[in-house]
Amino acid sequence: MKIRKEKNNIIIEEITDFDLEQTLECGQCFRFYKQEEQDYVIVAAKRLLHLQQLDKKLIFYNTSKEDVERIWIPYFDLKRDYGKIKRYLLQQDNILKEAIEEKQGVRILNQEFPEVLISFIISQNKQIPHIKQLVRRISERSGTYLGEINGEKYYSFPEAEELAKMTERDFREMKMGFRAPYLEDAAKKLAKGNLSAETFSGLSDEETMNKLLEIKGVGKKVANCVMLFSLGRRGSFPIDVWIQRIMETLYFEGNAVSKEKIATFAREHYGKYGGYAQQYLFCFGKEKKIGRN
Repeated sequence: MKIRKEKNNIIIEEITDFDLEQTLECGQCFRFYKQEEQDYVIVAAKRLLHLQQLDKKLIFYNTSKEDVERIWIPYFDLKRDYGKIKRYLLQQDNILKEAIEEKQGVRILNQEFPEVLISFIISQNKQIPHIKQLVRRISERSGTYLGEINGEKYYSFPEAEELAKMTERDFREMKMGFRAPYLEDAAKKLAKGNLSAETFSGLSDEETMNKLLEIKGVGKKVANCVMLFSLGRRGSFPIDVWIQRIMETLYFEGNAVSKEKIATFAREHYGKYGGYAQQYLFCFGKEKKIGRN
């Protein structure tokens, strides 16, 4: 991986095991806006980024080398050896082979805890386009204006203090539905400071899960997403309807099995790389409609 500056842009060359579209479109984040093929506007870490991929080259438009090194390389997890992860998973079984080959460029983003928590509470029983719309609505209401790209204005995800000013009624007016009281509760806990990424420092995965389940409206699927996408718990294996169908089809001969059984299987089979396996399977299986009747 080589970094150089060209005019106002920063370019990273010789990127491997990374596909911008696969990474953004696989259901782990909601503040991305496609401009053209492999060309996106991204809002994250209180920054606005225009990023394009050309083969093994990434072009970060109108940003600084400091921001690329300090924020965006960690955000996209670009220093991690995904080749090693893939080799480990393929040693476990050959079922993952096609998923890994087709979705070879998926990386797990390192996102901010408050945004991930709120976003995945919103995500329940929602499709990705609607989740994106609702998260953007919250940001436009209470976030900070970041700038304009191609005629569109963008806002940061709100600070906890701003989120906490919103009541259940406010969330309902923004069309959050049954999630409104959950969002109000989570926002107030975030603002008080007794709920943050640091809250889980030093806790085991089981302890982290149990603490997340204490938050109103957070079940095991949402908790696993928060653990995987914002707390660095890469063994976490979120199970929604899609993953349940995919796992039943690929590993259980099409038989219906409980989410608990799938979770146990994933923990024993994939170990500390469960989250990576989940992302390859989810992206591949959903695209191919595996297990869909």
